[in-house]
Amino acid sequence: MSVVDRLPGGVTAAAGFAADGVACGIKRAAGVRDLGLLVSEVECTAAAVFTTNRIQAAPVRLSRRHVACGRAQALFVNSGNANACAGAGGEADALAMAELAAQRLGLATERILVASTGMIGQRLPMEKIRRGLAELQPSRAGGGAFAEAIVTTDSMPKEFAVRVALGRREAGIGGAAKGSGMIHPNMATMLSFLTTDAAVPAPLLQDMLRTAVDRSFHAITVDGDTSTNDSVFLLANGRSGAPPLVAGSPEALAFQEGLDEVCKHLAKAIARDGEGSTKLIEVQVRGALDDMQARLVARTVAGSSLVKAAVYGSDPNWGRIACAAGYSGAEVDFERMDVAVGAMALVRGGEILAFDRHAAAEALRGPDVLITLDLHLGAGTGMAWGCDLTERYVEINAEYTT
Repeated sequence: MSVVDRLPGGVTAAAGFAADGVACGIKRAAGVRDLGLLVSEVECTAAAVFTTNRIQAAPVRLSRRHVACGRAQALFVNSGNANACAGAGGEADALAMAELAAQRLGLATERILVASTGMIGQRLPMEKIRRGLAELQPSRAGGGAFAEAIVTTDSMPKEFAVRVALGRREAGIGGAAKGSGMIHPNMATMLSFLTTDAAVPAPLLQDMLRTAVDRSFHAITVDGDTSTNDSVFLLANGRSGAPPLVAGSPEALAFQEGLDEVCKHLAKAIARDGEGSTKLIEVQVRGALDDMQARLVARTVAGSSLVKAAVYGSDPNWGRIACAAGYSGAEVDFERMDVAVGAMALVRGGEILAFDRHAAAEALRGPDVLITLDLHLGAGTGMAWGCDLTERYVEINAEYTT
């Protein structure tokens, strides 16, 4: 077995986790799952990363308080209603969600994390949530139902899991995510729920999650908007039997690799599923002054509306790529820059190459589009993922509340 191997499933792939999702009537469409519960059979160390938007939904504020102690055992989540900007009533609803789940599971309220996604500015239908909670039957087989329950405008549920070798033992890392629109670096309208049966001290777990998020969910963009609700949670219950991880150890490095793999897969799935999108854009940058600047260039290029529109039209307009790199805020020098789409070089050392425009357009026609830049300024490397910008994106968001 390699250090990281694919494992079937999502949030329940790791030992000791159970989940379920039901339709409780929050969403308009009948029979569509909109309420999910994820629980560990034992208390977990917990970590989370939340939105940087200054306007934060009630569930974000509540979960931020609950996870501060580094312990949790369950996650209760709804879709179809964001419980954001709903005043004191929204705060009460978020707390009620935690209290209801705690009563159902026989846990302390502080050990419940909550999350919501959907329309902003509406109170939660708590009676529907109360009835739905009674119908939830978490099991090891319920990860898929949970993944379905958290989506909004997504075209499909998103889940992924891996197995990592930790010395002589193995551990699972799994996750589910939702996100399709309002996606931009520093996360956005996305939720991700991650689980592992590894034993990880809370401070180390938080550090590892931040590292993984910076390499994944902070490197995706769909439309440049960031949201009130985005959250990434990670629960570690230690049921694998492997010794607790120690920072800097080979086992910790292997775990970080696995966690990065899960987060990157889910992040790319969100970018690929961008509202109205037809193509996934991957931007690779090398030769920056440092990794941070490389990531900044990659994110800016992937998020450029002009680049996204050009990719949609299969137009090899390298000028838009260079322009986006130039306003990224990173150090760049066009006279040193290389630009390529797919395997075709368009610019080398600031010199425009004679390239076959038809062949270059073909490189932009498939479902996966690769853009590479070499800045030739240093050793920094970085990546970002985005999607093309289509008429359908406007249609979806023009009709979101109607």
